[in-house]
Amino acid sequence: MFIDSHAHLDSSAYDADRPAVVERARSAGVSRVLAIGSGTGPGTLDCAIRLAEAFEGLDASVGIHPHESVLATEEDFILLPRLAENSSVVAWGEIGLDFHYDHSPREVQREVFARQLRLAAERQLPVIIHTRESEVETLKILQENWNSSEVGGILHCYSGSHEFAQAGLEMGFLISFSGMLTFPKAQAIREVALRVPEDRLLIETDAPFLAPVPYRGKRNEPAFVVQTAKALAELKGVSVETIARQTSENYCRLFHLASC
Repeated sequence: MFIDSHAHLDSSAYDADRPAVVERARSAGVSRVLAIGSGTGPGTLDCAIRLAEAFEGLDASVGIHPHESVLATEEDFILLPRLAENSSVVAWGEIGLDFHYDHSPREVQREVFARQLRLAAERQLPVIIHTRESEVETLKILQENWNSSEVGGILHCYSGSHEFAQAGLEMGFLISFSGMLTFPKAQAIREVALRVPEDRLLIETDAPFLAPVPYRGKRNEPAFVVQTAKALAELKGVSVETIARQTSENYCRLFHLASC
């Protein structure tokens, strides 16, 4: 059985067939999906909780994505810890920095990121980290606000440097690889994946984005995480069953789940 450790199932891309998407994941052998709860920002921060309550096999996160940092209010920082108490919530995120799109001012991104790290640490919830063209800043904020928490988390949809991956591993993070692992020009990502220890690996779709080969260019969905698992198995020289088992065990250990 496989686990998709990151999917935006609240996306409007699934409004027409969300139940069928979940059922296709089950049929493909995907036993759990972590529904990411950043939504479209304030006002939708409970989106993953609602999905987890509606569909069996879904876990939830809560958090404010860096793109929507500028929209965050004091009321949101009061609401988020309350949402985090829901039994379906296993993680805080995705949170972090995105200096590629700069949808929110960088200083606001830094402040909202650091504040959420502190809230997650208080509640002992692993964090899901988004970083794009901001590795140095992301690492600095993690070292200042998270390093002593000993809670860990996920560097999600990894496409960064080996140096940043190593720093994350030293801080207790797991590293999650998406369908990008299957892209012909993604050799740098494959080289990082090859060096990540097996007990620190996760797989994800980041659906509806980044569909793997042979579905590239189409809407992504959790069932396609199997393709990423196959690519990772080939890279590591092990069976896909080994990757499925190892990444599932890693997920359950991170989130302290008795069974998956």
